[in-house]
Amino acid sequence: MASIFSRIIAGEIPCYKIAENEHFFAFLDISPIIEGHVLVVPKAEVDKIFDVDDQLLSEWLVFAKPIAKAIEKSFPCDRCGISVIGLEVPHAHMHLVPINSSDDLNFTRRKMKLSAEQFLEIRQKIINHL
Repeated sequence: MASIFSRIIAGEIPCYKIAENEHFFAFLDISPIIEGHVLVVPKAEVDKIFDVDDQLLSEWLVFAKPIAKAIEKSFPCDRCGISVIGLEVPHAHMHLVPINSSDDLNFTRRKMKLSAEQFLEIRQKIINHL
């Protein structure tokens, strides 16, 4: 069975897409820990990040870099943090999150509930800086 991320990539489940290329897909986390929280996933369905092919793994960071820079320009933060946890969905993914402290990457905190309008506004802010 395809992961929820594969279904998002295939267009079976709607998302707030930020960017896409031949190998990767980036979209807003639907349960963000903070506004501007983006997920970046390989299109290939691989469960663990360190099982991703070496070449693809390095290209993944290169794909994520301009998105991280756009997040930094879009939200008041010291930097864009990156986290790879990979327990929620059996599909390798990285979280890009605007942060001001290491505690901002605390994924045990309550997730935000945003309206469609808020997601669209956040998406547009990031895309405008790509």
